[in-house]
Amino acid sequence: MAWVRVPPENHPIFHAALPGDARVETIRMFGGVAARVNGNVFAGLFGRSVMVLLGEPERTAALAMKGAAPFDPMGDGRARSEKVMLPERLMKAPAELRAWVEKAFHAAVKLPARAAKSAPKKTAAKSAPKKTGAPRRRASKKKASR
Repeated sequence: MAWVRVPPENHPIFHAALPGDARVETIRMFGGVAARVNGNVFAGLFGRSVMVLLGEPERTAALAMKGAAPFDPMGDGRARSEKVMLPERLMKAPAELRAWVEKAFHAAVKLPARAAKSAPKKTAAKSAPKKTGAPRRRASKKKASR
């Protein structure tokens, strides 16, 4: 799939489709918004539609819809995990979109919790060795004579 900017009007539609569960958190991802539960991303805006994480048989049913496809964010033909790109038309069908996002939420809840990524450890800056003795003189640059 070629990279397409997420239309700003899709953000409120996506937020309205999210389950009202207190465990749901949203994060910025792919220039849009994604939702996760227990550290597992289960839905997110990508391009002009929504990708969802689905188990079987929901995944097969979703892929059977006209316009649905395996989630391939790099467009290189290698689908990532069990995520499905839903048809764009669902952005205009809030009840149907909400139903698919709810299925994705329930699939993600069953997964083991993922540990939060910690910030990279900062190494203590090594202090420069103390200089002793007379300061060094810089060599002067002499012009080469011809």
